[in-house]
Amino acid sequence: MDRTALADFLRRRRGELQPSDLGLAAGARRRAPGLRREEVAALTGMSVDYYTRLEQGRGPQPSEQMLAALARALRLSDDERDYLFRMAGHAAPDRVGGLPHVAPALLRVLDRLEDTPALILSNIGETLVSNRLGTALFGDASARTGFARSDVWRWFADPTAREIYPAPDRDRQARALVANLRAAYGIDGARSRAGELVRALQAASPEFAELWDRHEVARRFEDHKVLVHPELGPIELDCTVLFTEDQSQALLILTAPPRTEGWEKLQLLAVLGTQSFAS
Repeated sequence: MDRTALADFLRRRRGELQPSDLGLAAGARRRAPGLRREEVAALTGMSVDYYTRLEQGRGPQPSEQMLAALARALRLSDDERDYLFRMAGHAAPDRVGGLPHVAPALLRVLDRLEDTPALILSNIGETLVSNRLGTALFGDASARTGFARSDVWRWFADPTAREIYPAPDRDRQARALVANLRAAYGIDGARSRAGELVRALQAASPEFAELWDRHEVARRFEDHKVLVHPELGPIELDCTVLFTEDQSQALLILTAPPRTEGWEKLQLLAVLGTQSFAS
């Protein structure tokens, strides 16, 4: 671990970012350019004291999970993320086999979406990050590990995962999830994380195995969705999707036309927040 280089790098990157780059209000009495230490700490879920010690070159070695959170908070590129890990005494993450680094371009768009649900997914359906309303609608994915991070795995392994869709829409959603996974498998190959997920699902779910054998391949995200919230009931939403150039990540944005019932329910969702999930 090169504490001096790590500290210098963190200070430099923090100083280069503005609150507006992350969708934050600038606030009053901002005496220095860049983000405040407490803002970086809040974005990563660490204490201000812990982050301060890292910037001062006297902190303990951060974990890989903490470094991944720092990379997202500081909007690092893949190369900058790899450098961060190496200066902290860790091997650079595997860009193929490991959990993907969130694309900074998608994060910049997500940062500006405050009044509508939005989330960034990997090509195997892992929620990498979501905004406040995305978490209120879909639940908090941050505690999930392993295959449970994938929407595809949960759909076929956990019956409760289907409750967010009305019963008539579930067959279509199952086919869409498998077709999406087939597209990822075709790009990344059998030895990728997509391949590992496919083999696990074939062993765990006869339904998945049957759908997989259909060889349907498509990046399917329905333009119009009905999602069922536990307190608000069905919410009709339009779905817009932005992909990274290599199709490895997707930003889902869910909106409703103004003054419709779906729009009114999104206003209520903003008030309810994550209360139902916390309880």
